[in-house]
Amino acid sequence: MPQMSSPGAESLSARLQHGLQQRLRAAIAADGGWLPFDRFMAMALYEPGLGYYARGTPVFGAMPSSGSDFVTAPEMSPHFGRTLARQVAQALQATATHEVLEFGAGSGALAEQVLQELGNAVQRYTIIDVSGTLRERQAARLARFAPRVRWLDSWPEHIEAVVLANEVLDAMPVQLLNFDGTQWLERGVASAGDGFTWADRTTALRPPTEAPDLGNFVPGTVTEIHPQAEAFIRSLAERLQRGAAFFIDYGFPEAEYYHLQRTGGTLMCHRAHLADADPLVMVGEKDITAHVNFSAMALAGQDAGLQVLGYTSQARFLLNCGLLDLLQGADIRSTAMAQKLIAEHEMGELFKVLGFARGADFGAIGFAAGDRSHTL
Repeated sequence: MPQMSSPGAESLSARLQHGLQQRLRAAIAADGGWLPFDRFMAMALYEPGLGYYARGTPVFGAMPSSGSDFVTAPEMSPHFGRTLARQVAQALQATATHEVLEFGAGSGALAEQVLQELGNAVQRYTIIDVSGTLRERQAARLARFAPRVRWLDSWPEHIEAVVLANEVLDAMPVQLLNFDGTQWLERGVASAGDGFTWADRTTALRPPTEAPDLGNFVPGTVTEIHPQAEAFIRSLAERLQRGAAFFIDYGFPEAEYYHLQRTGGTLMCHRAHLADADPLVMVGEKDITAHVNFSAMALAGQDAGLQVLGYTSQARFLLNCGLLDLLQGADIRSTAMAQKLIAEHEMGELFKVLGFARGADFGAIGFAAGDRSHTL
């Protein structure tokens, strides 16, 4: 039975949504009546006190009755973190590091699973999260590991650690492009009465040069490019002195991302475990994401000096790391939830894992079989 919201909670939500809409309309007006979508997405998700991730409401959970909007792998099954911990352990040893740094720790579930599995092999666990409102929830969950866990508001200048980022890149603002039959236009947002509407402008932006020729695209095709996510990878490369990094997210290599039949792009919203494709309604009340162009991420890291350890599906990565061994003796419910992590029609194929390293050359166990780096 769905959890009912109290009148007070509904009133607070309405006030927050109204406040965010006012802030967005002011930003649109200040920019001459048109706001690039990446700025709209950034405000909708992260505007202090008002954005989706900045208002303190629960967004992660296995069921809608918890008040959540979507489930991530660590909430789905603790075997996700336990299995990933095997890769972390190998990377810590290979790079002679003792710290794990997690971006976007969410509810703290992944940190809890890794710390519990690896014990003292992790001397320090650092969390960097753009949502300060999640810190209290993470701290409560990780209280028993308190001496070894710290939170930072900004990046360290030098990083010697194994870096984890589960469903982080997909939540980074993207730029939208629309093909009108002769050229690419940048898609932005304008005010329309009490709401918002799409508006396009001429732009020099276009999909990467590896995308098909303009003449092959269907007029009306909409797609995304990921300059902020690419900049994130480059920033990590600048600071990572020694260590490894593993990015887990849903997405495709570039040839699939810009496939001619993918005319609507990948932009998607999530609320109450339901998906829709309209980020201009219920702004601040739902998540906004885009699939990851893993080719672009791999190239950004490689050009900045990182070694690409491998790229594969989440299913293959977890199987390589010994998920089936960990499931020996597990009860039926635990096994069923863990199987969702590797089932092709669930998370197993849509989610991918991309690994980087610096300062150590080692064969990461997660990519031992089924490495798809050649598709990037």
